[in-house]
Amino acid sequence: MSAVNAIIDVKELQQLIELVARDRDQQAFSQLFEHYAPLIRAYSLAREPGAYLVADELVQEVLVKLWNKAHLYNSAKANANTWIFTLARNCRIDYLRRNGRYATEVDPEDLYDSLEDDSADPFEATQQKKTAQKVREGLKQLPVEQSQVLAKVYLEGKTQQETAGELNLPLGTVKSRVRLALQKLEILIRGYGQ
Repeated sequence: MSAVNAIIDVKELQQLIELVARDRDQQAFSQLFEHYAPLIRAYSLAREPGAYLVADELVQEVLVKLWNKAHLYNSAKANANTWIFTLARNCRIDYLRRNGRYATEVDPEDLYDSLEDDSADPFEATQQKKTAQKVREGLKQLPVEQSQVLAKVYLEGKTQQETAGELNLPLGTVKSRVRLALQKLEILIRGYGQ
């Protein structure tokens, strides 16, 4: 993870968006790209596990929209994260409508080596198996506090509020741990794929 991701805050993000809108500042855009690309990718992968190509296309599409629509951003209406992830959600919906489905990284040559049963959709089952293995390996490398929060939210299906109550933590701490864990997990998973 870069130093930019570690120190950037919402006010700085808002200022960077304003620089892009006002001056078409490429350095500001570069910082926004470095900050948001892994987050948008993780957001996409959380909704479409194994859809790495869709995730990469979504990152590109969202950041192009950020560049083109930065002048429409209003910090009085939403913080930078809300605005960017609204763009991401809308781009994802548009992409899925346009394409109907996503591409997979499963190589058909490898498919038959890893199949264990004759399910109705072997490509999807194989991709899910590979993704699940990557996630398990990534979770083992996260700090205990972060993996514990992710397990409650994503594996047990609890809300962040419920998780905060069960772990006797402030809601903001739970949200921060989920965000940090997803960022780290995305980086760890991407590392396994290369």
